[in-house]
Amino acid sequence: MSAIAAVDTALWDIKAKAAGMPLYQLLGGASREHVMVYAHANGRDIAETVDEVLRHAELGYQAIRAQSGVPGLNKVYGVGYDTKADTKADAKADRQPYEPATRGLPTEQDWDTPRYLRHAPQLFDAVRNALGWHYHLMHDVHHRLSPIEAARLGKDLEPYRLFWMEDPTPAENQDAFRLIRQHTTTPLAVGEIFNTIWDCKGLIENQLIDYIRTTVTHAGGITHLRRIADLAALHQVRTGSHGATDLSPVCMGAALHFDLWVPNFGIQEHMPHNEATDAVFPHAYRFERGFMHPGEAHGHGVEIDEALAAQYPYQRAYLPVNRLQRDGTLWDW
Repeated sequence: MSAIAAVDTALWDIKAKAAGMPLYQLLGGASREHVMVYAHANGRDIAETVDEVLRHAELGYQAIRAQSGVPGLNKVYGVGYDTKADTKADAKADRQPYEPATRGLPTEQDWDTPRYLRHAPQLFDAVRNALGWHYHLMHDVHHRLSPIEAARLGKDLEPYRLFWMEDPTPAENQDAFRLIRQHTTTPLAVGEIFNTIWDCKGLIENQLIDYIRTTVTHAGGITHLRRIADLAALHQVRTGSHGATDLSPVCMGAALHFDLWVPNFGIQEHMPHNEATDAVFPHAYRFERGFMHPGEAHGHGVEIDEALAAQYPYQRAYLPVNRLQRDGTLWDW
């Protein structure tokens, strides 16, 4: 489906350029003026996460995903701090950002569910006390909980009115989300690793989720993603597409055109690429105070400087391996 997505996205780009219009116009026109995006605020502990949340709020973000290291575990899980939002001027000298391994075997992190379940509500209590109630907050569970554990976490987080709880449990068994739904009103989001409409058909038709996070590049391109969004719209499920930095600016450009058009848009993940990546992929999209716009360039608005790209040879990298702290069992990362 990723290969199909590459061809499909290229064909939409070619068609829009031939028509002399930005891609969102070819899809049917803008449904909104701009696209709300959310940022990542990560910290080794609650205090550092609160600082990061406040800093992103100062940058204009109205929606922020908060993640914190869990006391007693050996690493802060999640993505690193190497983003455009973290300028050299305001970077903390004592940060130790997560870096994926570039050679040899993946790094290992540990996990303990009871510690995490005690810690997560404390994190959001501190964030709400510092930030107030005029901002949207998210949290990513990374598929690490059983359905009943996820239900308990969702219930414990209800007082803090999350925008969503993401990937609470592995979704291969779509009915697992029914148990979570029965026990909590915390909104649920899933789908960044889904490839087809069949991965989420039951979740959507049974209204077991609130946001579907499938991406242009994983789910067959704009054509197939549109099918997913249309089904979701019938069941009052909104989009919330994945937007990590391992997805190129081409994906971000295409996603933003899709977001500007799709009637049942919810939110778009925004992890800014570094300066080198932005230079290799000149683009028309822009960020301003918590919102993005794909721009008015014809097509999806992202090009590639192949000569410059050749200066950056491929480097092998891995996500970490996650293991249970108590006995070393391989676990969802």
